[in-house]
Amino acid sequence: MSGNVDLYNTAYGNPDTDAYREIRTETYGKDYGQTSWMTSKEFHEIPHLLALSSASTVLEIGSGAGGCALHLAGALNCRVVGLDVNAEGVRLANLRAKLQRLDALVRFEEVDASKRLPFEENAFDAAYCNDAICHLPNRAGVIAELCRVLKPTGRLLFSDAVVIGGLVTSEELARRSAIGFYVFAVAGENEQLIAEAGMELLQAVDTTANVAAISKRWHDARFARRFALVPIEGESSFNNLQDFLKCVHTVSSEKRMLRFLYLARK
Repeated sequence: MSGNVDLYNTAYGNPDTDAYREIRTETYGKDYGQTSWMTSKEFHEIPHLLALSSASTVLEIGSGAGGCALHLAGALNCRVVGLDVNAEGVRLANLRAKLQRLDALVRFEEVDASKRLPFEENAFDAAYCNDAICHLPNRAGVIAELCRVLKPTGRLLFSDAVVIGGLVTSEELARRSAIGFYVFAVAGENEQLIAEAGMELLQAVDTTANVAAISKRWHDARFARRFALVPIEGESSFNNLQDFLKCVHTVSSEKRMLRFLYLARK
C-alpha cells in the first residue's frame, strides 16, 4: 500500500516551477493552478450554471491557490470570497490577486468551512465547491450553512468525486484517501442532504469519465517529468502520488467510484 501523499502543500509551494506548469497544461489543457478533477469545459460553465453577472457576490469553498476565483473575477468583474484551510494556498492566492490587480474584487481567508461560516445570512448570490466537499466533516451542516449564507434563489454548485458506485477494496479506499481526510458518500446521499437543507436540486450530472481521463493524463505527465519532480518531492512522495493517481484512474474508469456535479437553488 502507498503512503500518505502531500499533494496540496507540494502544489502550492511550487506553483511556478516549469514542470508543474507543464503538467497542469498537459492535464487540463489550460493552467489555472488547479489540482482537481474539473475539466476546462466544466470550469468555463461555472458562470452560466451559477447565473453570475458583474453584480454577483460569490463564495468559493476550498479555493486552493485561487485560480478559479481569480478567473471568475477577471472575466466577470464580480466579487469573490475564497475559503481554504491550507495557509500556503491562501497566502499564494492573495498574492496572485494583488499581482493580477484583482484584490479589490477577490479575497481569500483561512477558514474551516466544516464549521459555522463567518458571514451573515443572505450574503452571497452564489456559492461553489470544486472537489473539496469530500474533505469536510459534517456534510449536512456544511450544505445547511451554504444555504444559510445564500440569498433567496441563490445557487450552489459542488462536485463530489468519491461517491461509491460499486465494490471497492479497503486497500483502494486507503490509496484513494492518501492525500488527507475524506468522507465517502453512497449514491443518493448528496441529493438527500440538499433536500434536507431546504434547497431545490436542479441538476445531478455524472462526470466520472472526466476523472478517469484527468487522472491518466496527470499520472503520465508527471511520469514524463519524473527527473524534475523527484528532487522536489522526494522519491517516496513522487511514487506515492503516482500510486494515488493510478488508483483514481482504476476505480473511476471501472465506475466503482463516481464523481457527480450537483447544482441546487435556495
